Amino acid sequence: MPKRLLIVAHAPSPNTRRLREAAEQGARHPEIEGLEVIVKPPLEAGPEDVLGCDAILLGTTENLGYMSGALKDFFDRSYYEVLEQTQGLPCALYVRAGHDGTGTRRAVESITTGLRWRWAQEPLILRGEWQESFTDQVEELAMAMAAGLEAGVL
Repeated sequence: MPKRLLIVAHAPSPNTRRLREAAEQGARHPEIEGLEVIVKPPLEAGPEDVLGCDAILLGTTENLGYMSGALKDFFDRSYYEVLEQTQGLPCALYVRAGHDGTGTRRAVESITTGLRWRWAQEPLILRGEWQESFTDQVEELAMAMAAGLEAGVL
């Protein structure tokens, strides 16, 4: 059975949709084989998705210094159902932050710490005005996660 990478990313704007697409493109890199990639918006993802994955990549906007309400809803619906069964799950995060992203990062880290998930990489904070390089950075993040999962190091 192939390993499964779950991407749960909030994408309310054209630019954040580009980030989600970049994450999927990176995870589906042609040189990475034997990996199933599932991409869902937070309001459609649930505990069954988390229980069925081998690693998770989270994407969110910074909303009033916090994660998106959609990602918070995903955690609210999933937390207790996955708490005991997903300890050690490799995770990563990207934040599209209009400001500094600190509060958003801290909020997600607080939840993932409670879940005892393991950071595969430092959270990626995409700060300030939109830059075309943001898509490349998210693609590289997802590619690294997928490659690590495929290689068995995550």
